[in-house]
Amino acid sequence: MTSAAAIQVDHLAKTYKGLIVPAVDSISFTVEAGEIFGLLGPNGAGKTTTISILCGLIEKTAGEVTIQNLSIEKQIEEIKQRIGVVPQDIALYPTLTAFENLRYIGNMYGLKGELLRKRIEEYLTVFGLNHHSDKLINTFSGGMKRRINLIAGILHQPEILFLDEPTVGVDVQSRNVITEYLKKLNAEGMTIVYTSHLMDEAENLCSRIAIIDHGKIIANGTPYDLIREHNSSNLEELFLKLTGRKLRD
Repeated sequence: MTSAAAIQVDHLAKTYKGLIVPAVDSISFTVEAGEIFGLLGPNGAGKTTTISILCGLIEKTAGEVTIQNLSIEKQIEEIKQRIGVVPQDIALYPTLTAFENLRYIGNMYGLKGELLRKRIEEYLTVFGLNHHSDKLINTFSGGMKRRINLIAGILHQPEILFLDEPTVGVDVQSRNVITEYLKKLNAEGMTIVYTSHLMDEAENLCSRIAIIDHGKIIANGTPYDLIREHNSSNLEELFLKLTGRKLRD
């Protein structure tokens, strides 16, 4: 692992119990510090499994993962203090208010008192939710929930942020607010690992991408270089060339 690398993945594999075909099949890639790295692929390609392993949510079957030179096996608790996770599913308590959710999550990261209150208020204002802090999450629209979900992942100001489909199913305005703020966080030094089915968004956001299909990395590089290498007009055309047009469930 180079000194500039935030994440090093070497021959990572995962086979779920009772299955023969691996969900992740000996993949290797590096995420450099300070970049937005996109892990892209069709449904069932292995994206979420890979992200879940990197976040310490599930155990790998084989291979090595280091995050900021820390071993995912031996130093996972230290790693968890340095990373933020924004899952595809909304990870909020529906019968608590926005403020109560964020206070609870902040407490889990050791944030308390005036610092936590000010940070919650700051992020709620940034994401246009400061007038909704005392409303229950189950009254929020999809876009509002996505924005709170993102705040929950960055509240402790992690060095590395993992995002699994952060803008899925949201309105154009919410999507724009989220992506622009991700660019701001990255410009300030945060490393971001991102998955999405939205190829235009990925092309706009990511400094480098890896395309995964059937558990294997089939392309890795900058969007510009890969588009040019495969004689495609944009990332979506490239993606379809490499993964096919057949529907995935």
